[in-house]
Amino acid sequence: ANFAQAAESPIVHNLLLRSVLIAAIVTVLAVTLAFPIAYIIALDLTKRKLLWLVLFTLPCWISYLLRILSWKLILGNNGLINATLTSLGLTDEPLAFLLYNPISVTIALVHAWAPFAILPIFVSLEKIDRNLLQASADLGERPWRTFLRVTLPLSAPGIGAAALLIFVPTLGDYVTPQLIGGRSGLMIGNYIASQFGASNNWPLGAAVALVAMAAATLVVTLALVLPRVWRSAARQV
Repeated sequence: ANFAQAAESPIVHNLLLRSVLIAAIVTVLAVTLAFPIAYIIALDLTKRKLLWLVLFTLPCWISYLLRILSWKLILGNNGLINATLTSLGLTDEPLAFLLYNPISVTIALVHAWAPFAILPIFVSLEKIDRNLLQASADLGERPWRTFLRVTLPLSAPGIGAAALLIFVPTLGDYVTPQLIGGRSGLMIGNYIASQFGASNNWPLGAAVALVAMAAATLVVTLALVLPRVWRSAARQV
């Protein structure tokens, strides 16, 4: 009965869809930002790689809650951005759309999770045999073709691992939407938490949680299969 109620609830549908979209966007943006950093550290730098890794992952040492609250101070009506725009005379009043919406949630989640994507991508790039890259150059292949046909396919396991590391916890996140999401930025995790809290409807909360877990499992399965298909297609090009 609780699964049926969850399946028929438009609130669950909307929140689950919004959560999947936000998690997917955060994953793509975080991996996109992390890949160039990992690439430079793994393939371009020859010294002090460990130091650079520590510097780029330094935000992970700070409390997750503090990192989220810092964005509330930056994006708020009296925050850094609005105060700067007002002092420069670019706006007459604070920009209210910067906070309490899905965009602010996405920004905060990308900032919080991007450092976690650097490490698996770095490990994957570090394991690439440099002779393969040199052989591609010796055979007259252009750098961007070498990147697409050699570097990128061989780094696919690291990219997949980074994507999973970000997508799964982001899908169920409820702290960030609760603090800076507002009504329009709530996610499925907030609904589940409310069922176990204020609504005191544990059976429905458990049913919705299992639905969210099933969605995450489906994405994990696809992420494990797609890199193999990618590498197979790259060999045939």
